[in-house]
Amino acid sequence: MDAFLAIASKRDERRYADRPVAEEDVLRILDAGRLSGSSRNTQNWQFVVVAEKAALAEAVYAPENVQTAGLVVAIMGEAFPFDVGRCAQNMMLAAWDLGVVSCPNGIRDAERAAELVGGDVKMILSFGYPQRELHVESRSAEDWSASAKRKPLDDLVIR
Repeated sequence: MDAFLAIASKRDERRYADRPVAEEDVLRILDAGRLSGSSRNTQNWQFVVVAEKAALAEAVYAPENVQTAGLVVAIMGEAFPFDVGRCAQNMMLAAWDLGVVSCPNGIRDAERAAELVGGDVKMILSFGYPQRELHVESRSAEDWSASAKRKPLDDLVIR
């Protein structure tokens, strides 16, 4: 998929098909996180593939996102917030390229999340195959951009 098309068409999705994400897709998603840039190339993160989704679901604001996902990844460690965002976006865009939808999840109970995954959780990402077929390439990046509920570029750019 073209990179700009991936960016323009990617939407957070919270409805997943009832099946796990294939191992080769899991590895590709995790590797996209590994390849993310980080401050001074410190790479101060670990990726936890969460097995106990039901328990971790109680630590986020929207438990159903985690409970129904085919893959849940917790990013933990000492990475700076900016680096965690870059890493998470890489993972979600790599997933999108594979036909896997995703959503970042706000952490409601950081202590409980840390207890469950074994460290300071910075971000929890849920992934899964979509419930319905998505025809991303049936529209251009410009069409996707025009239909996005985003401020116009002219409202955001100062020259």
